[in-house]
Amino acid sequence: MMAGIKELLARMAPEAALDEIGSTLKKLLPTVSEENRLNFVVNLIGGAGDDKVASMVHL
Repeated sequence: MMAGIKELLARMAPEAALDEIGSTLKKLLPTVSEENRLNFVVNLIGGAGDDKVASMVHL
């Protein structure tokens, strides 16, 4: 099933794909736990907390 979603999004303009993903996430995210939402967002932005720790090492 995942390959189908990726193929569908690849055929769309990037802006349209983001709009579609956004509206789907608005429906999906409220149905999962807060921990799952947080993990999703952290993975999406690349674990910004790791960058803060890494930058502190250079002080």
